[in-house]
Amino acid sequence: MSYSSLSQANSGKTKIGDDRQVWVDLLYKISYPVLDAMSQGKLTELMPVETPPDAYGDRESVTYLEVLGRTLAGLAPWLEVVVSGEEAIKQKELQEKALQSISNGVDPSSPDYLNWTKGAQPLVDGAFLVHGIMRAPKALWEPLDAETKTRFKKEIHAQKLAIKPFYNNWLLFGAMLDAFLIFVGDQGDMMRIDFAVKKHQDWYLGDGWYGDGEDFHLDYYNGYVIQPMLIQVLEVASKVQKSYEKDLEEAVKRMQRFARQQELMISPEGTYPPIGRSICYRSGAFQPLAEIAFKELLTEEITQGQVRAALTTVYTRLFGAKDTFDENGWLQLGLVGHQPGLAEPYISTGSLYLCTLGFLPLGLPANHSFWTDPSEDWTSKKIWNSKDMPRDHAM
Repeated sequence: MSYSSLSQANSGKTKIGDDRQVWVDLLYKISYPVLDAMSQGKLTELMPVETPPDAYGDRESVTYLEVLGRTLAGLAPWLEVVVSGEEAIKQKELQEKALQSISNGVDPSSPDYLNWTKGAQPLVDGAFLVHGIMRAPKALWEPLDAETKTRFKKEIHAQKLAIKPFYNNWLLFGAMLDAFLIFVGDQGDMMRIDFAVKKHQDWYLGDGWYGDGEDFHLDYYNGYVIQPMLIQVLEVASKVQKSYEKDLEEAVKRMQRFARQQELMISPEGTYPPIGRSICYRSGAFQPLAEIAFKELLTEEITQGQVRAALTTVYTRLFGAKDTFDENGWLQLGLVGHQPGLAEPYISTGSLYLCTLGFLPLGLPANHSFWTDPSEDWTSKKIWNSKDMPRDHAM
C-alpha cells in the first residue's frame, strides 16, 4: 500500500472510521508475522535478524524476546477492546496467536523458548512484555492455562535475580517486573519500585522532561520508556499504598505536558525531528501522546480530532515508505524505509517492534469520539497556515 493511498484518511473527505481502519490495518500488518510464526514455534526459524554493521555480537540471543515483548506492549489494548465485524476477526486471530506465543516462550521444550536471563537485554524486554500483559490482562493473562502462568512467573522471578539494572531508565525495567508480580497476586518488591520512582523524581528536569539517569538526553526515551513505565509502576504501587496516589497524579500531569509538546513537534507534513538514539523505533516515540489520548487525558489545548489526524499522517508516512517491510512482511532497520545506517549497535529486527507503542488509542472503542470526531489540523499545521493561536508556555 502506497503512502498516497494510506494518507487519504487525512484528506478531509473520508468517512468517519477511515482513520481507525488505517491504524488497524497497519498494526495487524506489523504484528501478524511475529505472532503467526511464534504461535507455530517457528519464530527463530522464520524471523530475519538484521543488524547494523557495528552490531553487538549477541543480538540473535536477545532479539526474539525483544520482538514478542515489544509487539505485545503496544498491541495489547486493542486485543481487549470490544470490536465487531472484520476488525473482530483480526483481533481474535491475533489474540489467540499471542496467547500461544506466550506459552511457547516459557515452554522449555518449544523451539521458541526464549532467553530470559542471559545478558542484560532480556530485562528490557521482559519489562515490555509484562507492560503489555498489564495493559490487557483479560486478553493476555486470564486466558492462559495454569502451567503457563506458573512458568511465566518463574521466568520473571529468575530475570529479577539474574540481571541488575543500569543506573538510568533501566531502573524502571526492574520496577516493572515487580509491579507485574504484584499485579498478578505474586510477591513483588516494593522497595525496588520505590527506588525507581524516587530516582526518576530526582531526575525530573522540568516542563515535562525527565533525565535518563543524571544526564539530559535530547532523544525520545521519555516516550519509549520513562514516562509510560513510570505511570504503569505508579498505578500498581498506588493500589498497594495510597501515598503513591499523589506521585501518580504528578507523573500524569508531567506526561500530559510532554504529550502536548509531542503534538507540537509534528510538522505540517507529518514529519518529526530524527533526533537522538533509537529513532528506528519509529512510531514508538509517540507513546506518551498515544497513551494520554487512550486514557482520555488530553489537555484542553489539543482536540482528539487533531491528535488522531496528526498521528495518522505520521504513521502513514512512516509505514508507507518504500522498503519499510521486507518481502515477507518483517520490519527492516530504518526510520523512513530501509536505513540501516540509522541503527545503533544494540538494534536488530526484534528491536523495531517498539513501534507498536504508538497505537495505544486502538484500545478505545470504534464509536469513541477519538475516532468519530472530525479530523482537524494539528497545531503546527494551523500556525504554518497563518492561523492565530494561543501561545505555548512552560508547565
